[in-house]
Amino acid sequence: MNNLEIEILKNEGSLMEFRIIGEDHTLCNVLRDALLKNKKVTVAAYKIDHPLLDSKRPRFIINTDGSISPKDALIEAIGSLQKDVKGLKKKLL
Repeated sequence: MNNLEIEILKNEGSLMEFRIIGEDHTLCNVLRDALLKNKKVTVAAYKIDHPLLDSKRPRFIINTDGSISPKDALIEAIGSLQKDVKGLKKKLL
């Protein structure tokens, strides 16, 4: 399993901004959807700059209502995705 390279741009209170190095829409869409399932997450969005200049460094933003840190929301979303993938794998195999 490969580890993702993350570049933290901002992590203050209920706001976290980071880049996921080497990724694109595939991971970002799934991660954003998982984050938005958490009612404590008020914003989960990403932006990929110009495709010729910065296509593999999407900038992700997470904002919460303050009752949970963006990092904890991210960890919960990743856990949920891992569970979903394991369930899919079990059904297919």
